[in-house]
Amino acid sequence: MRKLRNNELGRISVDEFKEAEKTPIIVVLDNIRSLNNVGSVFRTSDAFLIEKIYLCGITATPPNKEIHKTALGATESVAWEYVEDTLTLVEKLKDEGVKVFAIEQADNSTKLNQLTVAKEEKYAIVFGNEVKGVQQEVVSASHNCIEIPQLGTKHSLNISVSCGVVLWDLFVKLKK
Repeated sequence: MRKLRNNELGRISVDEFKEAEKTPIIVVLDNIRSLNNVGSVFRTSDAFLIEKIYLCGITATPPNKEIHKTALGATESVAWEYVEDTLTLVEKLKDEGVKVFAIEQADNSTKLNQLTVAKEEKYAIVFGNEVKGVQQEVVSASHNCIEIPQLGTKHSLNISVSCGVVLWDLFVKLKK
């Protein structure tokens, strides 16, 4: 077995990415503090052809040297927009027919491995602050909460890890 070189990976260009049919998922970042986490979400969103990222509240926006360190150019391919208030955005998305899921540990949440999705739907996935999680008012406004099952002693995963786990799972379910 031999590792492939970058030029053997068959990746699309930024222009091709922008023209490609997107996965019907919108990522919403609710007050993310870490610029490295923001960059990682951009890079993961690029990998799965995510439609758009909304950066809300205190979440930093490109161009930013610290975001670029982990995004590695994905801020140029993935569509993004800054919206100050996450709750206002969630209500707008719901009015547009988007199913909104907060990634949060909550009563009556749905475990990620038990979640079913419909290919004809569009989804917005809200990831919360590294310490406080998704704002309660945003959780309350969401259609549902998705919880990543965990078996260890820690209470949560890093937001960039959560993003990778959730987007991969939804990508696979939507592409079946």
